[in-house]
Amino acid sequence: QVQLVESGGGLVQPGGSLRLSCAASGNIFSINVMGWYRQAPGKQRELAAVISSGGTTNYADSVKGRFTISKDNAKNTVYLQMNSLKPEDTAVYYCNLRNRYGMSYWGKGTLVTVSS
Repeated sequence: QVQLVESGGGLVQPGGSLRLSCAASGNIFSINVMGWYRQAPGKQRELAAVISSGGTTNYADSVKGRFTISKDNAKNTVYLQMNSLKPEDTAVYYCNLRNRYGMSYWGKGTLVTVSS
């Protein structure tokens, strides 16, 4: 079993910053991709940013230039630095891990609210 624990969400004013963390534990092997998805109220879950085991990153167009994903392999942790936050970034952010065998795991999510 794999556990993903997210932290770092909260309330921030427009233009502010937050840093999300996701620590993976359990039967972790052959991690292929880790990343962040988000789900705004009334909308489908969408990709925010992902990073491969080799360090290749992929971002949603809506967050390019504002969000940065990074990872610490020694800690099995992935981070999402979010700058210049906008009200439309308000969502529950979910951590995801996919291994090389096609298995996918999700965290419980952390709420990010951007509001004045």
